[in-house]
Parts: sequence; structure tokens; C-alpha cells
Amino acid sequence: MTATQVSARGVSARELVKAAYENRYTWDKNFPGYKTDVTLKLGDETFTGTAQVNKDLSAEVFGVEDETAQKVIKNQLWEVAIHRVSRPFEKSHGENTFSVEGEADDGAMKIAVGGKAEGDAYKVKDNEFTMVHRHIHGVVVTINTHGSYDTGSGYLSRTYDSVYHDPKTGEQKQGLSNFTDDYTQVGDYTILEKRTVETEDGPNMEISFSNIELMTA
Repeated sequence: MTATQVSARGVSARELVKAAYENRYTWDKNFPGYKTDVTLKLGDETFTGTAQVNKDLSAEVFGVEDETAQKVIKNQLWEVAIHRVSRPFEKSHGENTFSVEGEADDGAMKIAVGGKAEGDAYKVKDNEFTMVHRHIHGVVVTINTHGSYDTGSGYLSRTYDSVYHDPKTGEQKQGLSNFTDDYTQVGDYTILEKRTVETEDGPNMEISFSNIELMTA
């Protein structure tokens, strides 16, 4: 093991990433899906309807005729659900290597990724990812987390920002977006109750969910 693979605290880069990965809040295999009322504020427009996230994490939206609004709601539900998937660390990162690149000003460990996901990077602090830099679907997304929410069985990002760049040229693809997420407990599951997104190039968005009910088998 080379020096760059181990942090100053004697913990390997792989161990740091694994600890943060396994500390994320996820839904268990018994997740039944849920139904909810939804209100979307997109710029100056407001849309209301109902939606559901199914057991297989697919999302459906009802009562919203505007195609853009329907797509936004469905994408938000899918984006939330896909991050709640529980998958073993080695299944997700077994083909990746990790090396510590140093320590950030806030004490987070900077970690570079090699192997299958070469070019990706993370920052890890207190068993949480504070920065994720990943190549996804032909773009590079960088997410910086500023605050988190402790569910009691894993953490969720609460305040964070994201920006996209072209992986070849490094050109920024759109303005920086700032997110604030609020959560509620429904039965055994922590579920998004409200998300506010402020973007440099607009429109701003607020999506809120109410009357959330778990579905029955």
C-alpha cells in the first residue's frame, strides 16, 4: 500500500469511502412505496396533483396536465428514490481504486478514484461525503454538501449545491444550483417532504409533499 492510499490518520482511502458509503440512509428491501399529494412551484407557476413512488422505485404522477411540470415532479421523485437504494459497497465500487490526495481546509479527506470510475473524486469527513465529483451520462457533476440530516440510521444531505461541466472541455454546462431538503418520518421510513432549488440561471423550484402514506402490499 502506497503512502497516497492512506490518510494521515492511518485509515486507507478505501476504508474512508466505504464508511461514508455505508453511513448513507437507504430504504430496506421491505420498502412498500408511498402515495403523496404534491405541490410544485416552478418560477411563477404553481401545479398541484398526486404522485406515488412504487416498491420498484418507479414514480407516477397524477392530475398534473402540464407536461413540463409532470416531468419535473417525476424526475424529482425518481432522483430521490434512486439514492435510497441499498446496494453492497463491493457491488458498487468493487472495480474502483481509491487514493488519498490530501486534506481540505475543513479537515475533509480528498480522495481520487481510479479503476472503472477513474476521474471521479470524493471528499469525506466524519463518515459522510461532503463532495462528490462523478462522470454521469456524458457530463461531470460536482456536488458539495454543506449540511446533513441524521435519520438515526444513516445520514441524508440537507443543504448542498451542484454544477455540471463538459468532461472533455471543462466548460460549465449550466448555472450553480443550491438545494435545501426537508424530511419527515412516515412509519419506518424517512421521506422527502420539501425540496427548494435556487439556480443561477432559473427558474427556481420548490416541491413539497403532504399526506404521505405508505402503500400496502
